Amino acid sequence: MTVYGISLDSVADQARFVEQHELGFALLSDPDGSGATKYQVLTPGGRYASRATFLIDETGRLRHIDKQVRVETHGSDLIELIESLRD
Repeated sequence: MTVYGISLDSVADQARFVEQHELGFALLSDPDGSGATKYQVLTPGGRYASRATFLIDETGRLRHIDKQVRVETHGSDLIELIESLRD
Protein backbone atom coordinates (compact mmCIF):
# COMPACT_ATOMS: atom_id res chain seq x y z
CA MET A 1 0.00 0.00 0.00
CA THR A 2 1.25 3.47 -0.84
CA VAL A 3 0.12 6.59 1.01
CA TYR A 4 0.41 10.15 -0.24
CA GLY A 5 -0.71 13.40 1.30
CA ILE A 6 -1.47 16.30 -1.02
CA SER A 7 -1.97 19.97 -0.24
CA LEU A 8 -1.74 23.37 -1.84
CA ASP A 9 1.48 24.13 0.07
CA SER A 10 4.78 24.54 -1.77
CA VAL A 11 7.27 21.70 -2.14
CA ALA A 12 9.57 23.41 0.39
CA ASP A 13 6.74 23.76 2.92
CA GLN A 14 5.80 20.11 2.41
CA ALA A 15 9.42 19.01 2.99
CA ARG A 16 9.61 20.98 6.24
CA PHE A 17 6.30 19.52 7.43
CA VAL A 18 7.43 15.94 6.69
CA GLU A 19 10.67 16.50 8.57
CA GLN A 20 9.02 18.28 11.50
CA HIS A 21 6.39 15.58 12.00
CA GLU A 22 8.56 12.62 10.95
CA LEU A 23 5.91 11.37 8.54
CA GLY A 24 6.26 7.92 7.06
CA PHE A 25 4.68 8.89 3.76
CA ALA A 26 5.25 11.42 0.99
CA LEU A 27 3.50 14.77 0.73
CA LEU A 28 2.81 16.11 -2.74
CA SER A 29 2.35 19.75 -3.70
CA ASP A 30 -0.65 20.99 -5.69
CA PRO A 31 0.11 24.74 -5.69
CA ASP A 32 -2.31 25.65 -8.48
CA GLY A 33 -5.14 23.57 -6.99
CA SER A 34 -5.68 21.59 -10.19
CA GLY A 35 -5.67 18.26 -8.36
CA ALA A 36 -7.93 19.60 -5.61
CA THR A 37 -10.31 20.89 -8.29
CA LYS A 38 -10.36 17.53 -10.06
CA TYR A 39 -11.14 15.72 -6.81
CA GLN A 40 -13.68 18.38 -5.83
CA VAL A 41 -12.05 19.35 -2.54
CA LEU A 42 -10.99 22.92 -3.33
CA THR A 43 -12.77 25.31 -0.97
CA PRO A 44 -14.63 28.37 -2.27
CA GLY A 45 -12.08 31.02 -3.13
CA GLY A 46 -9.48 28.36 -3.94
CA ARG A 47 -7.20 29.06 -0.98
CA TYR A 48 -7.52 25.69 0.75
CA ALA A 49 -8.32 22.07 0.06
CA SER A 50 -10.76 20.32 2.37
CA ARG A 51 -9.48 17.23 4.16
CA ALA A 52 -10.47 14.13 2.28
CA THR A 53 -9.19 10.62 1.76
CA PHE A 54 -9.44 8.74 -1.50
CA LEU A 55 -8.68 5.02 -1.51
CA ILE A 56 -7.52 3.91 -4.93
CA ASP A 57 -6.67 0.25 -5.41
CA GLU A 58 -3.72 -1.21 -7.29
CA THR A 59 -5.73 -1.27 -10.53
CA GLY A 60 -6.48 2.45 -10.28
CA ARG A 61 -10.10 1.93 -9.26
CA LEU A 62 -11.51 4.42 -6.77
CA ARG A 63 -12.76 2.30 -3.87
CA HIS A 64 -13.81 4.86 -1.28
CA ILE A 65 -14.04 8.60 -0.63
CA ASP A 66 -14.06 10.03 2.89
CA LYS A 67 -14.82 13.75 3.01
CA GLN A 68 -15.68 13.63 6.72
CA VAL A 69 -12.12 13.08 8.00
CA ARG A 70 -11.84 13.08 11.79
CA VAL A 71 -8.19 13.85 12.51
CA GLU A 72 -8.27 12.24 15.97
CA THR A 73 -9.31 8.79 14.69
CA HIS A 74 -8.45 8.89 11.00
CA GLY A 75 -5.54 6.45 11.18
CA SER A 76 -7.54 3.71 12.88
CA ASP A 77 -10.64 4.50 10.79
CA LEU A 78 -8.57 4.08 7.64
CA ILE A 79 -7.05 0.77 8.73
CA GLU A 80 -10.53 -0.56 9.52
CA LEU A 81 -11.83 0.56 6.13
CA ILE A 82 -8.92 -0.96 4.20
CA GLU A 83 -9.37 -4.26 6.01
CA SER A 84 -13.10 -4.29 5.21
CA LEU A 85 -12.39 -3.68 1.52
CA ARG A 86 -10.01 -6.64 1.40
CA ASP A 87 -12.81 -9.06 2.31
